[in-house]
Amino acid sequence: MTSPTLAANQLDLAQAAARAALAVLPTSEVLQPTDPRIDVPTPLPAGQAVTARFTGAATGEVVIVVGQDLANALKESPLGELDLTAAIRPALEAAAGTFGPVLLDPGLVMEPAVALSALTSKGDAVIVPLVSGEQMRAVVAVRLEPWPGTRAAAAADAPAAPKPAAPRAGLELLHDVEMEVSAELGRTRMSVRELLSLVPGAIIELDRAAGTPADLLVNGRLIARGEVVVIDEDFGLRVTEILDANAAV
Repeated sequence: MTSPTLAANQLDLAQAAARAALAVLPTSEVLQPTDPRIDVPTPLPAGQAVTARFTGAATGEVVIVVGQDLANALKESPLGELDLTAAIRPALEAAAGTFGPVLLDPGLVMEPAVALSALTSKGDAVIVPLVSGEQMRAVVAVRLEPWPGTRAAAAADAPAAPKPAAPRAGLELLHDVEMEVSAELGRTRMSVRELLSLVPGAIIELDRAAGTPADLLVNGRLIARGEVVVIDEDFGLRVTEILDANAAV
């Protein structure tokens, strides 16, 4: 059932989030989203739930419940036990990205009933079951704070009273903060089949041409480029270009 307090655009957004997640959700079956609802559906599929909060263009939370078959496949992978949150993260990002550019938390694995009950207890959560035939196989649930078009959203958009400017701390306060610096030669994408077929001596083609400068990243953010050098039998990076704030990603 649907809630009379939820506007049609809220239900449409929830369905759009479910379809976006379904497009990248690892599943062995063809699933279809059903009508959104506000109550926890029963019986829930046996499996695991991954829940994550997001902030940015919208603030809220997304929960995805997957079947036990996927959880078992990740646990018994030939590569060893794989992380469920990493496998589900593209679907979480796709669902949250429906509401605009957002930053997603790492995510937390929970029991499906606990995750969905915790979400619905906060109010205004919309749950979209994903079914194969008549059987529920997965669930996508979302909650925004606030949903677009609500009074809370209108109040949030109202201009706030000006606040006194806070004193700025000196940059010196950050001088002793350690940052992770890494150099990246290039990237590629591989299927699990291709990954399992790797053997010593295999060559992996990257997305960079020979001689192209390597990237220098700080905490995952590109800040410079340079050429690879050897220093006392160790690799190093000679910086050839510093990117400005607008070019860095």
